[in-house]
Amino acid sequence: MIYFFLGLAILVFGYVVYGSLVQRIFGADPNRQTPAFSDRDDIDFVPMNPKRNALIQLLNIAGVGPIFGPIMGALFGPIAFVWIALGAVFAGGVHDYLIGMISVRNRGAHLPDLAGRYMGASLRHVVNFFCLLLLLLVATVFVTAPARLIFDMMAGSVALLLITICIFTYYLVATVLPIQKIIGPIYPWLGGLLVVCSAAVLIMLFYEGWPLPAWDGFFASNTHPKEISIFPMLFLTISCGALSGFHATQTPIISRTLQNERQGRPIFYGMMILEGVIAMIWCAGALALKENGLIEAILLGSDAAGPAGVVETISLELLGPILGTAAIVSVIILPITSGDTAFRSARMIIGDYLKLSQSKLTTRILLALPLFGLSLALTLIDFSLLWRYFSWANQTIAAISLWMGAIYLKRHHKCHWIALVPAIFITAATFAYILHMPIGFRLPLLPSQIIGIGMALLLGLLFILKSTPQEDGNDK
Repeated sequence: MIYFFLGLAILVFGYVVYGSLVQRIFGADPNRQTPAFSDRDDIDFVPMNPKRNALIQLLNIAGVGPIFGPIMGALFGPIAFVWIALGAVFAGGVHDYLIGMISVRNRGAHLPDLAGRYMGASLRHVVNFFCLLLLLLVATVFVTAPARLIFDMMAGSVALLLITICIFTYYLVATVLPIQKIIGPIYPWLGGLLVVCSAAVLIMLFYEGWPLPAWDGFFASNTHPKEISIFPMLFLTISCGALSGFHATQTPIISRTLQNERQGRPIFYGMMILEGVIAMIWCAGALALKENGLIEAILLGSDAAGPAGVVETISLELLGPILGTAAIVSVIILPITSGDTAFRSARMIIGDYLKLSQSKLTTRILLALPLFGLSLALTLIDFSLLWRYFSWANQTIAAISLWMGAIYLKRHHKCHWIALVPAIFITAATFAYILHMPIGFRLPLLPSQIIGIGMALLLGLLFILKSTPQEDGNDK
């Protein structure tokens, strides 16, 4: 149990102390006009209340990642708590804050345009491809996951295909309508439901006395049933909740509705920390099932129900049929409210890339329809395979975003180490992952780890030696 409380303490410390430091290093200016006012179009650029923005940001970045990822990460043992806590404070929070605020300083630009500006014009095309790939994978995963949860909750009484079509239809509507029509008024309430249900799971977890790994067995507990290596697998299994490149595609949505730069810390950094808390709660539930010898059967057995089965078990066992169903519904809401904003971000990115005005509804629909067609085709692919590609693409985007943040800070004579250190770390993990895994080059584990770490350190050295500060009068 002490792991959990230590993790929470680190997260609280991170928001209060380290988050304030990051904001001070960046230099948030409350008197500077934000894109919500300077570029207002009442479609994507709209000033919105900070509390509403915060809850929308939470739903945008959450998805099933901070629940499914920590559940699967619990197979590694209580070290999952360590990654969630330290990752959210020193990597994920920094990542989200820098992307959000750099986007604010660049008229709400999305990651491909930011990468083109700070990392070179040619990289803009590469990042554009990676972002669209990631968003398509995310959107597809966030169709199949809630569709399966709804199908199971309704005991198969409604066809899975019909549920999938209904989710896609909602996504299309939410993607093309102005942000204040659906997302603005509804999502804050859904965000509140998520927070309440997660808190209820936490309270009942302690009230019922579910066991967690003992303190003196920390090192012995950190072994995966299939003997999978912690590095790099843990750091790609648990992404949302610790560090996620998907957030870099979602955060500019709120950069276009932010009223004041001082709101950046509670909205961008703070919601990453809150997502970390949610990840800790579900990871704790999964670890308790591991202590009881149940999680292996649910996740790895011949009749494995997957992470959705763990969610159902934790919710119903702890909260009973009524509150448990509400908790399952809150989990279903997560991917749906991230799936639609994934399509929305993809639509924005393509429009910005092609320099098309998106003021007309017909233009937004024409940009969105091909994305939905591709995503529908991807639903035919095995979920576990999609998740592995999503994990790699996700953390690759996180690495690119952190490198860009480090370049921005160095360009403006600020402490770039807050971005550079996590950039090197996650770059090493993503290189090692793609070199070792079957979806990549299938090299043995040890050479993959050595090459991955070596390449990341080399990039860090090149950054230190070659990157020179230079003033940028437009965004300093």
